[in-house]
Amino acid sequence: MENFGEFFKEKRIAIGLTLRQFCELHDLDPGNISKIERSKMAPPTNEEKLRKYAEYLKIEIGSEEWQHFQDLAAISAGKIPADLKDHDTLVRLPVLFRKMRDGKFSEDELNEIIRKIKES
Repeated sequence: MENFGEFFKEKRIAIGLTLRQFCELHDLDPGNISKIERSKMAPPTNEEKLRKYAEYLKIEIGSEEWQHFQDLAAISAGKIPADLKDHDTLVRLPVLFRKMRDGKFSEDELNEIIRKIKES
């Protein structure tokens, strides 16, 4: 599973820009972007900044890729994605996480759960 920094870097490389070119083109600090790509600094979680980064990386707002981008940003910053913060979801998460931590799911079972979630 990739993290935000890896995804960011993959997208930057896919559009054919070095780190310095990307930062110069968009007036960004290469040190900070490098830290984000190497997961040494948490990504921004405010939507305005994420939208700018998405635009720079050619990620279409509203797409599944945009949702993935937002989710990775929240998770990499140690937060629960905003659209998952409803009460019903939050009360179920600790049970799921405990079962995962305690090794109650095999890799195949976990992949099957993920598949079912994606289909719902």
